[in-house]
Amino acid sequence: MLELTPQRFAALARSAPWRWDHLTFTVWWPGRAPAVRAWTSRRGALRVETPDGRPLLVSAGPRPPRSDGMAPAPGRFPRRPPARYRDGEGTSPTWGGDSDRGDSDRGDPISHHPPELDEDGLVRRRPPLGRGDLDAPMYQDYRWVAMLDPVELADGTDPDTGGWAPATAVRGLAVVEHHGRTAWEAVLTPTGDYDPRCSCCPLLFSPESERIEAEAGAPPPDRGPGFRHAEAHRVRLDVATGVCVFTEEIGGSDPGPRHDLRIEEVDVPPRTTSRRPR
Repeated sequence: MLELTPQRFAALARSAPWRWDHLTFTVWWPGRAPAVRAWTSRRGALRVETPDGRPLLVSAGPRPPRSDGMAPAPGRFPRRPPARYRDGEGTSPTWGGDSDRGDSDRGDPISHHPPELDEDGLVRRRPPLGRGDLDAPMYQDYRWVAMLDPVELADGTDPDTGGWAPATAVRGLAVVEHHGRTAWEAVLTPTGDYDPRCSCCPLLFSPESERIEAEAGAPPPDRGPGFRHAEAHRVRLDVATGVCVFTEEIGGSDPGPRHDLRIEEVDVPPRTTSRRPR
């Protein structure tokens, strides 16, 4: 087994798009939202349902082209280009969302744009692609996207130069079992260069994510007197897929788990993604 190091943890965090194609899972947000079960495909199909099978969202894909490659989700404030669209060495790739190339020319960015791998087969540098080209389909907010592709735990953006920088300080590394699967666990502290997929719904809620929100024009949050952010975050990555299967806030005003994801099947297509008859 590979020796677990901060560098290998970061490489796994940026590897998810090339480590799975279809995924079936159940995810909980303890004390925050009801559990859901989902099947998703990198090609854009998504089915989300309640644990007893009632459909909440069904999309057969593929994803439609965006009207603006830089456009935020509806109702969100504009964001800076996150680090996931950088090549990991401080150079910005050519920007341009789906609409810049046209849907017919877009193809499959995962198979057509392989990353640079390290000697362990993990991603050292991601290819320079447009915003959202590697995103799995979204449900409700971008935290869903980020947990399926947790590159924000590895690659940050220097706010002064716009170049690559480490997103987190890594400690407490351990190999653990998560719902019967091997996972890599770490205790992370966001650096000043942490640059989440969307700062309103980051994997690591922190002063750094709130600073980006404020810079983007979001109204000041009302956290109440004595509010304290988490001191650190315990995170687990599924080794086989690179998916972020667990986050937990350590210390602060509201410690405890933020999400807990159980992977059920990998690369097993569903029977159908069409709506069930009423």
